[in-house]
Amino acid sequence: MGPDDFAYDLPDDRIAQVPLEDRSSARLLVDVDDSGPYHRHIGDLPGMVGPGDLLVLNDTRVLPARLRMTKETGGAVEILLLEATGETGVWEALVRPSRRVPPGTRLSAGGDLTVTVGEDMGEGRRKVLLEAGPRSGPDDVLAALQRHGEMPLPPYLHTRLDDPERYQTVYSQRPASAAAPTAGLHLTDEVLHACTAAGAIVERLELVVGLDTFRPVMVNDLEDHVMHSEAYTVPEATLEACRSADRVIAVGTTTVRALESAHLASIRGEGPSARTDLFIRPGFDFGVVDVLLTNYHLPRSTLLVMLEAFVGPRWRDLYSLALTEGYRFLSFGDAMLVGRRTADRIVA
Repeated sequence: MGPDDFAYDLPDDRIAQVPLEDRSSARLLVDVDDSGPYHRHIGDLPGMVGPGDLLVLNDTRVLPARLRMTKETGGAVEILLLEATGETGVWEALVRPSRRVPPGTRLSAGGDLTVTVGEDMGEGRRKVLLEAGPRSGPDDVLAALQRHGEMPLPPYLHTRLDDPERYQTVYSQRPASAAAPTAGLHLTDEVLHACTAAGAIVERLELVVGLDTFRPVMVNDLEDHVMHSEAYTVPEATLEACRSADRVIAVGTTTVRALESAHLASIRGEGPSARTDLFIRPGFDFGVVDVLLTNYHLPRSTLLVMLEAFVGPRWRDLYSLALTEGYRFLSFGDAMLVGRRTADRIVA
């Protein structure tokens, strides 16, 4: 299988450029069992869950990771932070224009944030050192990013986002990600409270979302595609809740990746925090997730590959129906709630 197996025609006018005023008013295409597919809204989710159901959320928070910097010579450089490396102040980043920024170049913003560009890590990635003030501790750097950074919206979004919090989930916690876990953007405190009132349990995990998750598949054979690793933490309480649940509902593909990675790690006797380069593709044996709440994804993306692994080729029928019915696509678009493909639900 290759990228053309995950292509579909997505007109530009179907890409939602701005979020809805009311998060929970997003449309929801439901295909969980043999009664689907049918049309609902995110606000109807509490009526679809009950005792025995577990909703799992990725509570990572997006960093204001896009920085517009200036060289000492006055030239403009854009930095997009991807992930902290673990070394003090050192990050992986995309630098533009990278070829005009040799290692050792110092960049500044606002007089209180300095970036020193380091070595080339391949595929356009660079190591960069962030410093903010004389101490330049992690809190100092985060504060400087809040002052000078911009929300790293995907390149297909061309409309200014007036409220940066609309690219954050209402339950986001630690700022670390380069992109939002977008399925969770639809949920509100009221919807989550109504789900728990209906008898469902809500648990959390963290997967630090990197841009590679959303990059298209560029190789001719999926077996040759390399996923860059992402850091995750799945608390033991979350894994135990998954073991006890009748039905595990993952909010977003990043949650699926974290849960399935942690499940495999637990089988190997490993701990709750690690890095994963798991590429979920057709033939994958899901060990945790039964139902997926997810947005509509870019053609030829690894997220569509995961969706086919989860529901089978039926995703094409569902996407076609969503396009016909006027659903909004991608990060600020509508959503679908789908059940995992089982032997007796295979659709030709």
